[in-house]
Amino acid sequence: MKPLIDIGLNLANKRFRNSETQVLRDACDAGVVACVLTGTNVLVSREVLRLCNVFEENFSNMLYCTAGVHPHHASEWNTESENALLELLATPRVVAVGETGLDFNRNFSSPAIQEKVFEKQLALAARTQKPLFLHERDAFQRQHEMLRTCRDQIANGVVHCFTGNKQALFAYLDLDLHIGITGWICDERRGRELQEIVKHIPLNRLMLESDAPYLLPRTLRPRPANGRNEPAFLPWVLDTVAACRGEDASVVAKATTATAQAFFCLPEQGKPSRGDSHVHEG
Repeated sequence: MKPLIDIGLNLANKRFRNSETQVLRDACDAGVVACVLTGTNVLVSREVLRLCNVFEENFSNMLYCTAGVHPHHASEWNTESENALLELLATPRVVAVGETGLDFNRNFSSPAIQEKVFEKQLALAARTQKPLFLHERDAFQRQHEMLRTCRDQIANGVVHCFTGNKQALFAYLDLDLHIGITGWICDERRGRELQEIVKHIPLNRLMLESDAPYLLPRTLRPRPANGRNEPAFLPWVLDTVAACRGEDASVVAKATTATAQAFFCLPEQGKPSRGDSHVHEG
């Protein structure tokens, strides 16, 4: 079994409620040795840190998290947000600033507000020297421009759930950023371009993620009746990435796990406990 790290798991999502223990057990059984839980606003960032602490006893050193405000939630930013995130980022279990960035596809928050809140979180990353966990959709030019102006002050960054084109990929790589690949690459319709360009990502910049419960790999058989993605399905992402790169899956697994450990400053991962003792959830 190839040890894997899932750098993007939305465990606070309501679709996982009351099933977190089983989801983590199944992840362990699939070879996932660590997961980074995604914070999308202040409340969710607090919740994913709570989940890390709740499950630490039974899943030792398996769970870490991010703290940030997703561009969809940028309009929620207020005078307390910065201090709240700083408090969270001072916690060792919180390993990155985000999910943050720009999303001009649906504009749940206006572009102007998104840019203002992104600037605030870029400053937090510079101040704390924790890496950025970046979201970007239909906003490549502006996001790249904002990142370029402050890249020297930022310790590191990963473009989470990358779905862009070759130009965007090379531009992000030129900024010395990492790239997170999800089950999008397993989609024979939407993922074709990603399948063609994933070979250009150096192994020391490549990481894997489920983005569960979203982006269930279309290569997965049998497909779960509930349609919910889980970290246990990360091997399907691995296999597609390896096939598209023309590399052995064990090579990609070893490299992406080492890259994620170094990027998030995680301890070297052994196989975590499956958490067979009782854990109170909720």
